[in-house]
Amino acid sequence: MNSDHRRATYRRRALRTGLATLSFLSLISAVPAAAQSPRTPAPASHSTRPSTPAEARTAAHLESIRKDPAQLRDFFRQLPKGGDLHNHLSGAVPTEYLLTLAAEDELCIEVKTMTAVPGPCGPGKRPAADARTDRAFHDAVVRAWSMEDFPSGTPGHDHFFDTFGKFGEVTWRHRGKLLSRIADDIVGQNQFYLETLVTPASEETKKVADQVGWLGDFDRMHRALVADGKLDRLVATARKEADDADAEFRSVSRCGTAHPAPACRLTVRWNSQVSRGSSPERVFAQMEVGLRLAERDPRFTAVNLVQPEDGESALRNYSLQMKMLDYLHRTYPRAHITLHAGELWPGLVKPEDLKSHINEAVNVAHAERIGHGVDLVHEDGWQQLARTMADRQVAVEVPFSSNAQILGVKGAEHPFATYRAYGVPIVLATDDPGVSRIDISHEYQYAATTYHLGYGELKDLARASLQYSFLSGRSLWQGNPTRSGYRPVAACRGQLPGSGTPGLACRLLLASSPKAAVEWRQEAAFAAFEKKFTARH
Repeated sequence: MNSDHRRATYRRRALRTGLATLSFLSLISAVPAAAQSPRTPAPASHSTRPSTPAEARTAAHLESIRKDPAQLRDFFRQLPKGGDLHNHLSGAVPTEYLLTLAAEDELCIEVKTMTAVPGPCGPGKRPAADARTDRAFHDAVVRAWSMEDFPSGTPGHDHFFDTFGKFGEVTWRHRGKLLSRIADDIVGQNQFYLETLVTPASEETKKVADQVGWLGDFDRMHRALVADGKLDRLVATARKEADDADAEFRSVSRCGTAHPAPACRLTVRWNSQVSRGSSPERVFAQMEVGLRLAERDPRFTAVNLVQPEDGESALRNYSLQMKMLDYLHRTYPRAHITLHAGELWPGLVKPEDLKSHINEAVNVAHAERIGHGVDLVHEDGWQQLARTMADRQVAVEVPFSSNAQILGVKGAEHPFATYRAYGVPIVLATDDPGVSRIDISHEYQYAATTYHLGYGELKDLARASLQYSFLSGRSLWQGNPTRSGYRPVAACRGQLPGSGTPGLACRLLLASSPKAAVEWRQEAAFAAFEKKFTARH
């Protein structure tokens, strides 16, 4: 049995039995944080009591329908839900749409592996177009490319991550079409902002990195990439890709015409993916391309690490990669960093691999947000880490369905309540909604029903998803709203955000700050949403 096979077998066995053999620390993640630490944690947030009659009526309506699944679903679909800050473009699109694109591009499906490949279709391959007429084939591809019908209670880690290799031949061809489709969906979910992950200048960056090789020193790597304009050419390639995607998006969505698609109303930014399982030279090069791009093109905001955090190379090089970001952060201080960190669980990796990933992401790599952060209470000194995240307002991007499907972590085992108890900002996200077969409304409804959140708490989660976005400009809210509440800055004080015409100072803020402008749009949506319940209670 080779090492990869041994590792996969260990992972499947461990995940199968892991929930029954959790360590003491994992079990206490459901205990109130004050009981876990000798020091009282930071206050979770301000009071969530309704501050207006409209909020009170909306809160009462939510309580009245908690046992009615259909009404709950409708409520959460209509609820304004800010933005999605943790979204992988290739994994966000419904699988059925990927099949449509595969057929249009005359791709083939390898029957044995259900992997999309270029034509022509020889032995062992079927045209993707066959899925239009052969329902059994269609359903088999959907199951292979998503979590559809995946057995409940079965570890889904390997199946989830394997989907990307199966449909990858489809997604790289049409970034603009993918964005158009998911943007329509996001607007339909009553959201106003999207940060989605792509890999800019992917193949070109790999080639340059391989030519340079690993030089063992960050300064030498940086100088080698910059030399002869190599890095600037990669950034130019990435910007050309973005231009092409924008053009395709605008064409498909009919932006600027008399009948634009809903997608045209969505504010979108790109974040750059780095493949953490790659060689050190490729990881460094992808990081530098992404950070340089974020400082030179306003469409791009940040760098993130993707691929399984428990992969052999990802584990071996984790600390090295955090040090790379520490170095590059000094070179590109205006670029943002958000990191998948702590997407781990007992049994998936050895105990020592659970001790420091979130800590290093925050305290070494300068992460401003953390994706997943599931293994919090298994980290050394996790209470102090949580306090640090609260003090620095390092938000955690929480995709509940993804955590349940990949790691089997949900409900009381999830650190959601622990982060809240320590005052760490939280934003709900989808991760890969096309693969997971969910949407953001599902995630909000799950949060409300699992953790008994009231309307005010849900409203603040939606506000947090814009507050902790990487949109440029000043926020509409002052201070640390996770602790002190969402109170307008001085320029807009004395006005109910989203209602009526703002005063001069507030209008100037909204005109100069993309972030404040989107936040005001959400407040206007809240006012309209709450008005629906005026006559009901």
